[in-house]
Amino acid sequence: MARREDILAYAARVFQTEPEYPWSQYPEYAVLRHAESGKWYGLLMTLPRARLGLAGTGNVDVVNLKSDHVLDILLRSAPGSALPAYHMNKKHWITIVLDDSFPDEELYALIDESHGLTR
Repeated sequence: MARREDILAYAARVFQTEPEYPWSQYPEYAVLRHAESGKWYGLLMTLPRARLGLAGTGNVDVVNLKSDHVLDILLRSAPGSALPAYHMNKKHWITIVLDDSFPDEELYALIDESHGLTR
């Protein structure tokens, strides 16, 4: 199971990206951005499960990523593991819940895709 720390380490190792924390009211929200263009390719957040329409109580870590395959991902993923993007364009972005329900290899492939699409 990939955690936010794993994603941040991956972004640093593969893309030389250091996270930015632009909102003082949300100190745990981390933006992954291209150094050259300033465009975002990822956004890590901690959100209440209820805000995402998920069962249970408490918070969950999520990552927003850009993809050309949003509908495919939503249709073939386990319920509650991939959601229409939270606070982003739902046609081009997707929210992945960072728990045991979304395969790590697919998550890292999506990070790579998002990085490429936002160049």
